[in-house]
Amino acid sequence: MASQGEDDLQASTTEGFKVGEKKTVEEYAKLDQNDESLNRWKASLGISSSPAIHVDPKDQRRCVIKSLALEVEGRPDITIDLTAPGSVEALKSKPFTIKEGAKFRMKANFVVQHDVLSGLKYLQVTKRKGIRLAKNEEMIGSFAPNTQDKPVYEKKFEPDEAPTGMLARGHYDAASKFADDDGHSYLKFEWSFDITKEWK
Repeated sequence: MASQGEDDLQASTTEGFKVGEKKTVEEYAKLDQNDESLNRWKASLGISSSPAIHVDPKDQRRCVIKSLALEVEGRPDITIDLTAPGSVEALKSKPFTIKEGAKFRMKANFVVQHDVLSGLKYLQVTKRKGIRLAKNEEMIGSFAPNTQDKPVYEKKFEPDEAPTGMLARGHYDAASKFADDDGHSYLKFEWSFDITKEWK
């Protein structure tokens, strides 16, 4: 498969929406401390007094995707450790196998470091024989840097069901990206999957 065009993986935009002013975790923590609703909002982001996890100061990424997994009903998860050398590159050449009609969903584990992450989203384009079949975009949310109490975040995506029938069976290519409201891309990769009549 040729490399997916950058336009395919552009997030949708809402006319008139502007990303809010950036603040540090400390600024958010001190912001209107007596405002009960604002305190609930800060708690929903994970802003707490728990000590931050140790991060490499040379790694300036705000979000690090640690692993991806395919959850299939009644089967063990297939997990890809993205911290292993060559793991992202191997995704394209080692397709997942999904039985037709199977219910499945993707799952991601990630770490937020240094500062609040605003509007993390997952984008995916699926193609078959070079023809685009679907473009999906799922909002993951906004998160404070991970703490010792919460060392990793997990996101389970919306469940899906593999298509059925002779015409649906075969090889599919996909391109995916994790990006935030500011347009920063944290992981972009190509992968593939096969829809089969039976599990292999």
